[in-house]
Amino acid sequence: MRNDSNWTTDRRTLLAGAAASAAALLAPAKAFAADGLDAVRKAVAANHDEAVKRLQDWIRLPSIAAENKAMPEGAAYMAKLATDAGFQHAEIVPTRGHPGVFATLDAGAKRTMGIYFMYDVKQYDPAEWSSPPIEARLLDKEGFGQVVMGRGAVNQKGPQATFLAALHGMKKAGKKLPVNLVLVAEGEEEIGSPHFSDIVIKPNVLAALKKCVGVIIPTGWQSPATGGVEINLGAKGVVEFELVASGEKWGRGPKEDLHSSQKARVDSPAWRLVAALSTLVTPDGNTPLVDGFMDKVRPLTPRERELILLASKNLNEADAKRAAGVTHWIDDMSWEAALERLAAQPTINIEGLVSGYTGPGGKTILPSRAVAKIDMRLVPNMTRDDSIAKLRAHLDKRGFKDIEVNVSGGYDPTETPEDSDLVRAMQATYKRFNVPTTLYPRLAGSWPGVTFTGAPVNLPAGQFGLGHGSGAHAPNEYFVIKSSNPKVLGMDEAAVAFVAFLEEIAKS
Repeated sequence: MRNDSNWTTDRRTLLAGAAASAAALLAPAKAFAADGLDAVRKAVAANHDEAVKRLQDWIRLPSIAAENKAMPEGAAYMAKLATDAGFQHAEIVPTRGHPGVFATLDAGAKRTMGIYFMYDVKQYDPAEWSSPPIEARLLDKEGFGQVVMGRGAVNQKGPQATFLAALHGMKKAGKKLPVNLVLVAEGEEEIGSPHFSDIVIKPNVLAALKKCVGVIIPTGWQSPATGGVEINLGAKGVVEFELVASGEKWGRGPKEDLHSSQKARVDSPAWRLVAALSTLVTPDGNTPLVDGFMDKVRPLTPRERELILLASKNLNEADAKRAAGVTHWIDDMSWEAALERLAAQPTINIEGLVSGYTGPGGKTILPSRAVAKIDMRLVPNMTRDDSIAKLRAHLDKRGFKDIEVNVSGGYDPTETPEDSDLVRAMQATYKRFNVPTTLYPRLAGSWPGVTFTGAPVNLPAGQFGLGHGSGAHAPNEYFVIKSSNPKVLGMDEAAVAFVAFLEEIAKS
């Protein structure tokens, strides 16, 4: 999902850097006096090398669903990580696709917290990396400190390993967790979670989740500029698919690649795909034109508009542009308008185009096949199935019945109430760690939170965590281990923050 050089602009955050009042910008690492977590802090520090090695070993086992690579091994390792961290029960759960993992930890507590993990990672090209992507080397990164670099470092193994470090720290400190835990993990998040519901609707898994206060996915999204984080009250849905034009399906053009001189008398599937794509959006590519696609879009509520206005004052536009690597927003719109569009606008995006020869130099052929990899982002009241049906009808109406629509995964948008115990616990923990916090209507990226917030589970769900990493889906992905930035927590203190969060859940 969301491909970009910075995690805060691709898969699970909205903008780099939440800023609040100057008084809130205290260095988090220096603000822990009398917080009651000293014993855990010492235990986590004593376990530091073990926790880092656990993360490195995990990165060195890349499970890639899109390539069917090491999926059984990834599930088995995920189950082992759970039992090593203190979960009394862990099982590998078969699905119609790749397996998941379900685990429970009974601490004898009154309240139970749900945790979502993913053990799969995105594909990678070693030639694009400055450090081998599965060696998980520890490196010094200017302005950040010691980082681990590798595929999955921030998306999602670094934050997840930090949560596991919190559990190991509690064990070493001889303390019981303040809540019981239910862990559900999948191996297909990076292909749109097509079978995640198979895991969640299993009777024993569903019964366990029904006891939870809510569900979080661990994150590490602190802004290096301010130390701030966003609490997202939802996330856009996503659909990933391919559009395929071929001479074979079309009945025109070549069934195999031809010499390009034949273009004078032979139709081109590549140009046919271009023609089909041009009907999906406005000429600038920024507004969907699929028939009926926008009909179910729910307008922003007054409260959502209020949150966006507050965010425009608290967040730094220059930081956001710098993180995204851009100098202009669409139509040179204002900062507030850009934030509003980020939360409210459905999108149809071309992830990649593949046809014919793409190597060095030229190769004069007329390709027999052309493929566009597409993702659509959906906002509340839109659904995956309805959006795909409208796309298919749109193409058919315009004479493109031969264009194949191959859906690989996706899910609906998700929302969580601002006044839920889950969000209140997040706010209380961030306040406890003196972290500037901005509420935002929804994540522009996507995660399968609707599996929890929708029927039959019906729980609040969102992202929580401190620390920092970047480069999800991109080369040189990293996660901070020892921070040299006083506004960003290193792995150890971020682990302690997870313990504090569980304490807030227990009190909620």
